Amino acid sequence: MKSSCGTRFAFLVLFLFAVQSVCVNAGTGSFHKDVKIHWGDGRGKIHDNEGKLLSLSLDKSSGSGFQSNDEFLYGKAEVQMKLVPGNSAGTVTTFYLKSPGTTWDEIDFEFLGNISGHPYTLHTNVYTKGSGDKEQQFHLWFDPTREFHTYCITWNPERIIFTVDNVPIREFKNSESIGIPFPKIQPMRLYASLWEAEHWATRGGLEKTDWSKAPFTAFYRNYNVEGCVWANGKSSCAANSPWYTQKLDQRGMNRVKWAQRNYMVYNYCTDKKRFPKGVPAVCT
Repeated sequence: MKSSCGTRFAFLVLFLFAVQSVCVNAGTGSFHKDVKIHWGDGRGKIHDNEGKLLSLSLDKSSGSGFQSNDEFLYGKAEVQMKLVPGNSAGTVTTFYLKSPGTTWDEIDFEFLGNISGHPYTLHTNVYTKGSGDKEQQFHLWFDPTREFHTYCITWNPERIIFTVDNVPIREFKNSESIGIPFPKIQPMRLYASLWEAEHWATRGGLEKTDWSKAPFTAFYRNYNVEGCVWANGKSSCAANSPWYTQKLDQRGMNRVKWAQRNYMVYNYCTDKKRFPKGVPAVCT
């Protein structure tokens, strides 16, 4: 996970001179008009008249969450988040796309809290037809509790790109040509939540939630989704939108390699204990 000064400087040069951007938060959405707080009994709150800032809280009774009013079949979803500070062990803060049903599709950003002084784990996953098992996890190169940072999912017919502060950290390509399912049929809503999962979230459940620190609160701002809105059994969008054909150029692929080389802490594609008969075909 450690990188040399030379590696960091080379990445900084690539970052500053990049021409193609994957996600830049436009902040044009509004929590008032674009989402509803669908659970939490008052623990989710919108804090301003323009609908730019929302908080989710968790106490021993319950967590909270919101969902988009619209469903989408492809889109670019982004938000800025500031996570629970201090001892956040056992808490999970999320931003993800998901379809309904028992054979659902899902694209995940999940932030697994930790005890004070230890880093959050950013957990990413892709589900198709109810099957996930494609986890990649990262420790970020900054403290996500001190300031807001931008997290973005770009989902188009050919790939899914996860980015953090405009740095792509993961690309999941459409590999249906070799029999790998890809989410392309089921429309999904955008969800966010703060909930308790002390039985598995922090070091496999070894670190328990310290309820004396509750309520735990995370903040979301500048929510924005561009996508193919699903209504009446069909989707409508501008297929010429940049995100609809977005792919990583060489500079973008180098950024992914940098993030994974220096900050990835788990990759299902290298877990031989979990897959003793060989890693999943999508890895190859």
